[in-house]
Amino acid sequence: MMRRHSRKRPVLQAPSRGDVGKAANYKRRHILLGSVLLTVILVISMASYGLTRLQPRRHFENLKPVGKPTPSVSPIQSAETQISPRQGVVNILLIGSDQRPGENAGHSDSMVLVHANLNTHQYSLLSIPRDTRVHLPGSGYTKLTSVQYIQQIRRGSNQGIVDAVQSVSTLTGVPIDYYVETNYTGLEKIVDAIGGIEMDLPFSVTLTHPWHPQLAGKQFAKGKHFMDGQAVAEVVHERDSVPGTDYGRQQLQGQALIGLAKATLNPHNLLRLPVFYDSLPSFLVATNLSKWDMLSLALGARGDFHPEQQIHYYQLLGTSETLRDDILGSYNNQVVINPYVLQQTIQNHFQER
Repeated sequence: MMRRHSRKRPVLQAPSRGDVGKAANYKRRHILLGSVLLTVILVISMASYGLTRLQPRRHFENLKPVGKPTPSVSPIQSAETQISPRQGVVNILLIGSDQRPGENAGHSDSMVLVHANLNTHQYSLLSIPRDTRVHLPGSGYTKLTSVQYIQQIRRGSNQGIVDAVQSVSTLTGVPIDYYVETNYTGLEKIVDAIGGIEMDLPFSVTLTHPWHPQLAGKQFAKGKHFMDGQAVAEVVHERDSVPGTDYGRQQLQGQALIGLAKATLNPHNLLRLPVFYDSLPSFLVATNLSKWDMLSLALGARGDFHPEQQIHYYQLLGTSETLRDDILGSYNNQVVINPYVLQQTIQNHFQER
């Protein structure tokens, strides 16, 4: 679908951070007792899933990436800087699609690359614009959002997702180990399954085209809100009322992911985890993460998790241009990523040194 944009429009970048607190003398015994209780519960929870299978650093030692960089077409030219030691490090592509129940294909409406280092407990998130111009081998240039849909029609549902993952790996020069795809209803159910999440909105949001028409015009002020699944799914879908349209929406999606990470790893939600992870596959459109992989990631992060200091969110600088889409055989608006900014972002935040 064509959207009206100016010939060239600069796009801005945005990160994020925070802090923690301490207890009084007369409460120390209660806090100690609570800590011991939580530790016992965690041990029991781990034991029930098989302790030997949940050792994150060992579990992710010998990864075989789904998406492998191809330097000849990637803006990141040096193959030597693309692959780094993988022990305790995992890359995951999160995909939000418009695929509806009963459909076999969907567009990648949002894509976030997650670089998780379980050794240093640092987590980098990179939003990739859905309209990014990418090269699809054998077909030519098109929008990133179209790759999954086109390849699912041509090659089947699973292979279409793998091809979309490969496009992101080629673009960024980052090997991608896992992918997780969900849609509107899946996200709504995931948030509700964990009991809701807190989102810190960087700006006010007005729902202009909600999935539920009765919510049209509903407003959310800038700041922190505790939201259920429906509210989260509607907010991260909004773009017309937020600064930078798609780029503002990316920031909202980043805040939702941070909120989910906090809720999932919150000690108060510890007892929910076994049921949550058992039911998670039913909320996802597709993933190559097993239940054991998910639990390993969660337990690996839980050991030393301070989201405000450890989760870092990034966006890419690019320009919106009217260019020929080789697959559609027509001109449309595409985002051309600045290769220098992309290279610096990847080398500084998505590779080990």
